Amino acid sequence: MRRSFLFLFLTLVCVTGWGQSRKKEAKTASKPFVLGVIDEIPSQILDEKRILNIYLPEGYNPKDTVRYPVIYLLDGGADEDFIHVVGLVQFNNFPWIERVPKSIVVGIANKDRRKDFTYPTTLPADQKRYPTAGKSENFISFLEKELQPYIEKNYPTNPSKTLIGQSLGGLLATEILFKKPTLFNKYIIISPSIWWDNGSILTQAPAILEKSFTPKTEVYLGVGKEGLTPGDIPRVMEVDVNLLVEKLRKTDNKNLSVYFDYLPDEDHATITHQAVFNAFRALYPVPAKK
Repeated sequence: MRRSFLFLFLTLVCVTGWGQSRKKEAKTASKPFVLGVIDEIPSQILDEKRILNIYLPEGYNPKDTVRYPVIYLLDGGADEDFIHVVGLVQFNNFPWIERVPKSIVVGIANKDRRKDFTYPTTLPADQKRYPTAGKSENFISFLEKELQPYIEKNYPTNPSKTLIGQSLGGLLATEILFKKPTLFNKYIIISPSIWWDNGSILTQAPAILEKSFTPKTEVYLGVGKEGLTPGDIPRVMEVDVNLLVEKLRKTDNKNLSVYFDYLPDEDHATITHQAVFNAFRALYPVPAKK
């Protein structure tokens, strides 16, 4: 009986040990799914460190001579728009599609988007409601003087630069288009919060509308069926975007191309993915077959 018990005990030990060994083997067989790299850039302008989520295209090798376009994504955190926008870029890179050129995507993770994406408001109620808002000038300076030089120093880039922004990010992208248009060649502006400061950005006279502005610039503007904006003064998102489109199209500048896209089946929460997909179609048309 004791021998039987001892044999059974040893058998259980062996089986348990074998099972644990198999579990360890199974665990070591798993590998992380790597979508990109995470960089952290110290900013003197913003007086803080910022997280960058960076997607490197298939076949990327820093030792190669290939240089890539860069897509800069506002709201680019891992729990924001980075993953699904990268998916659209990668999908359009497939050799059987080959719509968008292989690109580096730089997602800028947020800390305080209302501070970074808005210019100062003249409305007392919003000044009280959003006490940190109105520092977009600093964030634009960060993009120009710290972020872009960092990316161009550490990654093989070419002169093509695209900016993607939605909602308050779309407001910031519009402000950059108006004030610093040469920072990017292509602008994908989705449901911009033109309502901020009661639409004061629509009263500006940007240099990009002047005939003398020569850099080729392409702008995609998308909006869904979104209705009233969140400000105290009643405004309608679709109307504001239409006013912006009209303003951009009233120009003699032949180097500015504007694409407008109304997506009535989408709202403010759902529009980004479809709009970015459509923007890639507009900004990278398939060449006509000869």
